[in-house]
Amino acid sequence: MKAQLILTALALIGLTHAKPLKAQPLKLLDTQLSQWNVWIGVPHHSVPLPGLPKSNSNDGTTGVPLGFQNDPLQVFSIIEQNGAPVLKVTGQIYGALTTKEEFQNYHLSLQFKWGEKKWPPRLDRKRDSGLLIHCVGPHGAFWNVWKRSLECQIQEGDTGDFFALAGTIADIPAIIPVEGGRPVYQNGAPLRTISNQAKRSTLTEMPHGSWNTLEIYTRGDSTVHLVNGQVNMVLFNTRQETPHGEAPLKKGQIQIQAEGAEIYYRDILITPITEFPQEIKMFLK
Repeated sequence: MKAQLILTALALIGLTHAKPLKAQPLKLLDTQLSQWNVWIGVPHHSVPLPGLPKSNSNDGTTGVPLGFQNDPLQVFSIIEQNGAPVLKVTGQIYGALTTKEEFQNYHLSLQFKWGEKKWPPRLDRKRDSGLLIHCVGPHGAFWNVWKRSLECQIQEGDTGDFFALAGTIADIPAIIPVEGGRPVYQNGAPLRTISNQAKRSTLTEMPHGSWNTLEIYTRGDSTVHLVNGQVNMVLFNTRQETPHGEAPLKKGQIQIQAEGAEIYYRDILITPITEFPQEIKMFLK
């Protein structure tokens, strides 16, 4: 009886046919990094590790990783700016900041900007990091650091590139600009099966030292990368290799990479979605 009265009242004020309220975003950053775990990879031989044996790795990928929740140099830490938490990633050792939870069907948004420091073995290379989604399986599957995953590259001049890590696959509308060249995403191009890497279509990054906005929309087995509001990569039929053949890859944890360069992240928000926004759907035809 009480429920019926409530429905009647809602009908009288015209709310029974109202659209459902938009899902509220979940903030993934706090001062304690309470929603994340840390995995630190293999230190380069130049990295001082007080109280620990000196590494003999020349590339930061081969050797023994420091492992789970073992971050003696605070490669990942939280600082505060304007009363809000900001993730500082020194990049001194390759590492992964990994969500404790898995996620599926969401809009992920964050802001990032580069710091100044770079570390061996990437002193003479572009500043590099990355956002990994649909992370599954053990830590260290790729380069003794990252999980099997789909990477949205965060690298100076290349943000939005796709990398397939440790056995993932996607179909991407792409062209081959030169013979033997890397596929480049182009809306409306024929689908190409990519099991290594593909380049983004447009460059919309802000100048060094400015904040950039990176967004990921993922629904089912399709994923869209946006940099500063512009779509520059679309993945279809995301999947992974298994002992029994290829299998869909539609969900997993999220990882943020430390990869030889200082970088800052803020306003990391994730919002459940039931469909792609209208302005994104035109890229999914």
